[in-house]
Amino acid sequence: MDFETAGLSEKRLAMLRYSKKLTRSPGEVAKEDLVSLRTQGFSDEDILSIVEVTAYYAYANRIVDGLGVKLEG
Repeated sequence: MDFETAGLSEKRLAMLRYSKKLTRSPGEVAKEDLVSLRTQGFSDEDILSIVEVTAYYAYANRIVDGLGVKLEG
């Protein structure tokens, strides 16, 4: 339920923190956030993948919510 206390590696925590920031406050994402990911060992290609997955998840959820689609249990 809380990735911060799930015992994940610092690399995974950095990825999830970035994804959370990109989702909740995209206008606050800064160059320093990318530097932090690179410091943890993520390549530019990795970062692009993180952004794409995060953005697609947000997009798909907004489509479902915007159309009032009810998901199965």
